[in-house]
Amino acid sequence: MKKIKSFISFLLLLVLILSSGCNQANKVEIEDESNKDEENIKIVTTLFPQYDFAREIAKDKAEVILLLPPGVEAHSFEPTPQDITNIKKSDIFIYTGEYMEPWAEKIIKNIGDTNTISVDLSSGIELMDEGDDHDHDHDHDHEGDDHDHDHEEHHEDEEHHEDEEHHHHGGKDPHIWLDPVYAQKMVDDIVESLVKVDSTNEEFYRENGEEYKKKLQELHESFTETFKKTKHRKIIYGGHFAFGYFAKRYGLEYISPYNGFTPNAEPTPQRITELIENMKFTGSKAIYYEELIDPKVATIISEQTGAEMLLLHGAHNISKEELEKGVSYIDLMEENLERLKQGLEYIE
Repeated sequence: MKKIKSFISFLLLLVLILSSGCNQANKVEIEDESNKDEENIKIVTTLFPQYDFAREIAKDKAEVILLLPPGVEAHSFEPTPQDITNIKKSDIFIYTGEYMEPWAEKIIKNIGDTNTISVDLSSGIELMDEGDDHDHDHDHDHEGDDHDHDHEEHHEDEEHHEDEEHHHHGGKDPHIWLDPVYAQKMVDDIVESLVKVDSTNEEFYRENGEEYKKKLQELHESFTETFKKTKHRKIIYGGHFAFGYFAKRYGLEYISPYNGFTPNAEPTPQRITELIENMKFTGSKAIYYEELIDPKVATIISEQTGAEMLLLHGAHNISKEELEKGVSYIDLMEENLERLKQGLEYIE
């Protein structure tokens, strides 16, 4: 009898232990899930720079989603129904502005009664007209600049007409992220949006933002010092030129056969011929091309002039391979710096 009672007591104790363990396990699981919901903010971004900036600032306290699939050209992107759902469910929706993502404003207006904060990163920045940042000449004491100026004046009237026609279609240059100084302002705006959503971690976001801005400032200073020592200050670009703010920031000149930013804007044979003539006249040794698009125009120009083809990455988006490697905005811009040193003939 005593053995039976002992056995029953043992079974009851075992049941209590197991029950307690299960309850504790369930409690931990629920608490972990609750903490995850509290800590993880959902951020949806449209382009790679915003995606990368947000990750650097929020780190493990946010789930950051990039709408652009890897390798997709940004200007031709249209959001899917799932993308729109993700935006509506997000805490923060970050986009460049109405000229880069014309569809964003409509989604924001139709987003309904949600707590999503929409952040237009172009707000507060004076945008350049699309035609204002093409084929500008500046006075520099660098070899070949005077010849470049004389040669391009010959086509001034025709180019002015083409620019006015482009203005007629409306639009501003949206590529503000390629200026490291404007990129710092973009970081500030992202920090403020995170603080609004999660004030508890305000210090965390502000510290991360300041640390990242230091990196952007170092990048800016590297570009500034580099262009003081280049033989040339003119970028010959065989793509849809996105570096208007970048060129203006560092006092550079550039020529592109394109008169717009989207893949639908095709250069005329006359514009390509003019660029080839200019390269032969000035002795330029590099033709730059853009990412994620077949560099057919740059290839033609390279074949006609013997110039080396070099990638100048606009950082709109990255390839699947780059994403898997963990490539960052800083990485892309540092690679651009090295190729600009090469093409503009950096003098040690």
